[in-house]
Amino acid sequence: MIENSHISFREMRKDDLDSVLVIDRLSFPLPWPESAYRHDLTNNSTAILWVAEVLSEDQDSKVVGMVDVWLIQEEAHIATLAVHPDYRGNGIAADLLSKVLFEAYKLGAQRAMLEVRESNLAARTLYEELGFVTVSRRRRYYRDNNEDALLMNLDNLQVLIDEDVELQKGSKDFLS
Repeated sequence: MIENSHISFREMRKDDLDSVLVIDRLSFPLPWPESAYRHDLTNNSTAILWVAEVLSEDQDSKVVGMVDVWLIQEEAHIATLAVHPDYRGNGIAADLLSKVLFEAYKLGAQRAMLEVRESNLAARTLYEELGFVTVSRRRRYYRDNNEDALLMNLDNLQVLIDEDVELQKGSKDFLS
């Protein structure tokens, strides 16, 4: 679905909420309500919300990924990250997360953390590839099935940023 298309990353806007809610509902058994995203967009000065957008040759755009990160002192807490099922497996989640963590780093974050379902192997693999390590378990964290959450940390955002800058040298998208 990405052939002949361009993927860009930008800050989330209120008019993205319908697309974001669709992605959330397709991705999680316990989706967030619209009010949570709206609150983070309008009233949470510590939130960083971004989307991944596919722009086709005919200039139609479609939001296909989203992330919400909260800055808590020097820590970027990845509250939610998802890519529309039709667009998974194309590196969009990794790129989106890298870009938003770069933004968090510019705002003072030194490390990142998240909770992930123990059964979500695709997400765990993504996070491990970015340098996150499992540091603890939150027993019966998810209300829908009492599944454990794994708490994963990336203790030094500078390392991820340095690696991404090297990989992206010359790319206008990364630093813009």
